[in-house]
Amino acid sequence: MARVTTSELPKRFHDAVLKWRETFLPDYDFLLENWERYFPRDPKFRLCAYREGGMPCTIECGDELGRDKYQRACEMRPEAAQHLAGAIRAQASTEFGSIQQHQLTLARAQDEEEQAMVLRMMAEELRHGYQMLSLLEADDWKPITGQSSEQMVEEILSMKTGSHVLGAFNVDFESFVDNIVFCALIDRVGKYQLAMQKVSAYAPMAESMPQMLREEAFHLATGVVPLRRWVVKAAAGSPMITMEVIQKHLNKWVPRALEMFGDERGGGTNVKFGLKPMKNSEAQDQYWREIGKVVRDLNLRYLRARLPQLDAGQAELTLDRLESERGVVEGVDARDLLRLPHRDYFRRRGVPAFRMVGEDGGAWTDVEGYLGHLVKTLPDGYRATRDFQDYVTNLRAVARGEKTPEEAQKFMPQLRRVGGVCPCSRAVRWVADEHVELPDGGAVHGG
Repeated sequence: MARVTTSELPKRFHDAVLKWRETFLPDYDFLLENWERYFPRDPKFRLCAYREGGMPCTIECGDELGRDKYQRACEMRPEAAQHLAGAIRAQASTEFGSIQQHQLTLARAQDEEEQAMVLRMMAEELRHGYQMLSLLEADDWKPITGQSSEQMVEEILSMKTGSHVLGAFNVDFESFVDNIVFCALIDRVGKYQLAMQKVSAYAPMAESMPQMLREEAFHLATGVVPLRRWVVKAAAGSPMITMEVIQKHLNKWVPRALEMFGDERGGGTNVKFGLKPMKNSEAQDQYWREIGKVVRDLNLRYLRARLPQLDAGQAELTLDRLESERGVVEGVDARDLLRLPHRDYFRRRGVPAFRMVGEDGGAWTDVEGYLGHLVKTLPDGYRATRDFQDYVTNLRAVARGEKTPEEAQKFMPQLRRVGGVCPCSRAVRWVADEHVELPDGGAVHGG
C-alpha cells in the first residue's frame, strides 16, 4: 500500500481556514459529533493535507516526457509555472466556492441522510481547499505570480460567490435540488480534473490528487444516490419532486459543467507542459458520454418504478423505443423522461458561446423568443439571479452587434484585492473588475 503522509498548515494559515469555516461551514461541529451515526464505516474526517507516496517520479506526458518531475515551481519553465499557479489558485477557489453555494440551501433538505451527505461533502471540499493552500504555502510563488504565499491565501479566503475564478461557482443555489444536481454534474467534472492533475509534472500536485479522488467518489454518490431515489418518488406521483423539476436543474448545470473543461479549442499547452494528459475537448467528450449514462440509468429506474412488471432487459427495450419513437409506450410519455440538453444550449463560454440553441438543438434567430425558451426550460428561481441577468444582458448585446461572442464571453464580474478579511492579514475590502481569464482556456475542478 502506498505511504500516505499528513501535515497541517502553519498556525497563522490554519487559523485563517478555521475562521473561514466558522462563517461558511457553521455545521462542522455537528458533522463531527454525529459522524459515527451517519458514516459508521468511514474514518472520521480530519482537516489536514495528504500526500501520497509511491507516485511516478518521471513526467508522464508532454514535451519533457520521461524526465524527473519537478519538486519546486521555480525549476519549471516560466510559462509552465504560471499555468500551474493559475490552476492551483483556481482549484482552491472552486473548493471554497462550492461550500459557500451549498450552505445557502443546506437547511432546505427534506431528508436527514441526504443533508448529512452534503454536509460531509462540504467538509471534504474544505479539506481540498486546504490541500491547495498547502501547495501555495510550501513553495515560493512570488517570482512566478508576484504574490507571496500569504497574499495568495488571503486572496482565496476573501473570495465569495460572484468573485470565484470559474463561473459555475458564482451561481447561487435556490433549492436543495441544486445541491444534489451540482454534486452529480459539477463534482463529476472534478473527478476528471483531479484524475488529469494526478499526472502533473509538478510532483506535489500529483501527490495531492489520490486522496482528493477517493473523497470525490463520495461527492458523486452524494448527487447520484438522492437522484435515484427522487426519480422513483417522481414515478409514484410525489408532489415533492417531479421529473420536470429535475430536468430544469439539469438544464441549468449541464452547460456550466461543459464550460468547466475550458474552451474546446484549448488545453494543448497544459498537455505540452505535462500538467494534464488530455486537451479540453477530449476530456469534455468523455464527460458527455458519462453523464449520458447517468441520465439513462435514472430513466431506467423511473421506468421500472412506473412499470414494475418490467424486468431489467424489458426496461432497456422500452427506453430504447421511447427514445427513438418519442411517443407513448406502455402508458409512459417520452416527454416524462430526463434528457441531456443539447451541448450548445445556454452556453456563455467556449465555441458555442451565445449561440441561440434550444434545449433540443433547434436554432433561434429572435433573441426575445430564445429568452422565452430559456424561461420555460430553466428553474423558476434561477431567472431572478444576477447570473442569469448577466447572461441576458450580454446575449442582447451580441444580438444587437454591440459585442462579439468572444467579447461577451470574457465578461465575468471579478474582484481585485485592495485590502482583506482573512485573519492572516491586516485588512481587506474588494471591488469589482470585469474580467479574468485562465491561461490556455484551461479549467479546473470544482468540488
